[in-house]
Amino acid sequence: MTTLEQNLEKLSGYLARFREQGIPNRIGGEDRPAMSGATFDNHSPVDESFICTVARSGAADIDAAAQAARAAFPAWRDFGAENRKKILHRIADRIVARADEIAMAECWDTGQAFRFMSKAALRGAENFRFFGDRAPSARDGQALPSPTLMNITTRVPIGPVGIITPWNTPFMLSTWKIAPALAAGCTVVHKPAEFSPLTARILMEIAEEAGLPAGVWNLVNGFGEDAGKALTEHPAIRAIAFVGESKTGSMIMKQGADTLKRVHFELGGKNPVIVFDDADLDRALDAAIFMIYSLNGERCTSSSRLLVQETIADEFQKKLVERVNRIKVGHPLDPATEIGPLIHKTHFDKVTSYFDVARKDGATIAAGGEAVGGEGYFVKPTLFTGARADMRIAQEEIFGPVLTAITFKTEDEALDIANSVEYGLTGYVWTNDLTRALRFTDKLEAGMIWVNSENVRHLPTPFGGVKASGIGRDGGDWSFEFYMEQKHIGLATGRHHIPQLGK
Repeated sequence: MTTLEQNLEKLSGYLARFREQGIPNRIGGEDRPAMSGATFDNHSPVDESFICTVARSGAADIDAAAQAARAAFPAWRDFGAENRKKILHRIADRIVARADEIAMAECWDTGQAFRFMSKAALRGAENFRFFGDRAPSARDGQALPSPTLMNITTRVPIGPVGIITPWNTPFMLSTWKIAPALAAGCTVVHKPAEFSPLTARILMEIAEEAGLPAGVWNLVNGFGEDAGKALTEHPAIRAIAFVGESKTGSMIMKQGADTLKRVHFELGGKNPVIVFDDADLDRALDAAIFMIYSLNGERCTSSSRLLVQETIADEFQKKLVERVNRIKVGHPLDPATEIGPLIHKTHFDKVTSYFDVARKDGATIAAGGEAVGGEGYFVKPTLFTGARADMRIAQEEIFGPVLTAITFKTEDEALDIANSVEYGLTGYVWTNDLTRALRFTDKLEAGMIWVNSENVRHLPTPFGGVKASGIGRDGGDWSFEFYMEQKHIGLATGRHHIPQLGK
């Protein structure tokens, strides 16, 4: 039996209960169908096969979850940070114990390759450990004495929060949002993406098995126009953390305006990787390929624009074409697979539509540019060359295994091209000139920049973008700044003069 056959056999066992029972909501520690009785079917992008039915929730379900979160909030807020830390560590332990199940379910649900998803569960566990360890210091503040007062600051949890997560790497991103919310003392209503509900349910089960009190974390499935809208508008929900498209982020901000919700958005990107002619070109090639073609190109931090200096462009792009054509597209549970199918037909149609856009605009399709025949939503890794900065393929987020290459002559031209899009999430700069790196990163419009490196995530650092790529930062103390309210207390240190009126 091959490794793929062994993985398929294990997957069948993992999914059996979902096929039989479907995925209900989990509200106040109880499984509940949608109050309307509505469901929707979940299918795998690998072969369009049926996975399970899922509760299709509406405003009434969101209200029940929000009320459960509000009721559970005082006790969880006062539970004690050391106790929260212990529970978050137990969640991490159970994630590790079920890492194989989580990875395979994620592969089947999203089409992501096992070689990447096998590590996603472990990254999720690390998120819970990291924020669990920081829970005891989350309320720490400052002492700011003045001549008449001892001024101190502290932080308190904001209250029940709504978390809306995407379909591209749903498990890891759910842990990245939920772990700091729980560590801060908030309660949660989580709405996962409708295209990928499996691992959200597994994570919910793990949390309650680890001792998380009922109602602290509530899971409500459904579509954005129904459940998502109700969550962003609900008056009991104090803040919304959302990962997804920029247009959706704009709608959420409008929907939350009437209740003055705090928002945190991690949105789209059209991120440049800029390769100067003095760079280590072999390492730059490895990094550029990894950051666009891993995770099926369905990642917000992908290096989807290659800006390469003219003096090295021909040789660099020749090697790039050779490498791209050797990337293995295949079944996501095959350990040899590097690119699996795209998440859904809707997204598949969007990504493949850019092949005609590229041709129409005059770019060259140097590799790929077509779907893979047969079942599922498979696309060949694609490279556009001869592109200009004003082309749609250089401006719009495609969110697939598609790289657009643009050449530049000077540093100033490279900076103009890099900053010419509406997004500003990440940037990758390859040069061995330190002063150039400092100049360029200072003017590059991006929330996160790596020099001579791919995206290497370090949990204490801030994660987030500028312009249409988002609002706010995750990571380290920045997460607590979102999930907690700052409080100032001034204590008089003596009998200072108080102005007297009406005496």
